[in-house]
Amino acid sequence: MRVAIVGAGGIGGGYGAALAKAGVDVTFIARGAHLAAMKSRGLRVEGGRGETHVSPTQATDDPKTVGPVDVVLFCVKLWDVDSAGQQIKPMMGRDTAVVTLQNGIDAHERLVPILGEAAVMPGVANISAVIAEPGVIRQTGTVMRMVFGELDGRKSARGEALAAACAKAGIDGVFSEAILTELWMKFILLASNASMMALARLPIGHLRDDPDIAPYFIAAYQEVIDVGRASGIAIPADAVDRTLNFNRNVPAHLMASMGADLLRGNRIELPWLSGKVIELGRKHGVPTPTHAFLYAMLKPYIMGTPSLK
Repeated sequence: MRVAIVGAGGIGGGYGAALAKAGVDVTFIARGAHLAAMKSRGLRVEGGRGETHVSPTQATDDPKTVGPVDVVLFCVKLWDVDSAGQQIKPMMGRDTAVVTLQNGIDAHERLVPILGEAAVMPGVANISAVIAEPGVIRQTGTVMRMVFGELDGRKSARGEALAAACAKAGIDGVFSEAILTELWMKFILLASNASMMALARLPIGHLRDDPDIAPYFIAAYQEVIDVGRASGIAIPADAVDRTLNFNRNVPAHLMASMGADLLRGNRIELPWLSGKVIELGRKHGVPTPTHAFLYAMLKPYIMGTPSLK
């Protein structure tokens, strides 16, 4: 199996290093200082799962030099989905699977017009990791799970092959027949938690047990559930309980990637998270007052920390 990692940040770097260490032919598509470090020193992942060092590392900033691959783990930020989709065309073979591992719910929809429906395999990334410095990924906790599936719910040889590669690499890889439900289950958590943590500028441990804050988590989760069901997604009856249980069991210092980006003064993915909840709520006539407030308060930071001048 040949795998290309497009976007070698915390998510792509974490999965890619595990696969490469297990002997999978992995090429990282990266840029800047991170790319230079991978070429000179390799890629190191540190954290709760111990340390993984991949050296030498196959890495480039030019997809045209890679050739066709079997799987693309598509890990770019949401604002780069369309442009990166165009750039990966030289790596597409007849049966290449492009696994979308973005935070929102529409990356696969945006790639279909670019790559074709058959190429796109929606995915869910369950890993908390960031670039600590060029060439170094730091993971929070030990969870490294990836859920993926064909858009039509069918079983496929490429999906089974990816699941087998994940197992070999120590990744909890799940080939799902209900990937859109899986995608929305993460969206319930992510769209809400990301905005709550970003607005508070605090990790989950400072928020989850506060009796004054807890009702807002629940309200935010329920709004996403209501919007999802109105969009025709089968969401389990116990979705709120499952989401709250996840919160209880993650490390207290876990910070959503959008919160980390905001604290660094970087651009944030708000329009595709709380912003998407609001958009779909308006479309289907579902009230989303909690997400509307979160969006309004974080809107000035969408393009990075605003100037005070």
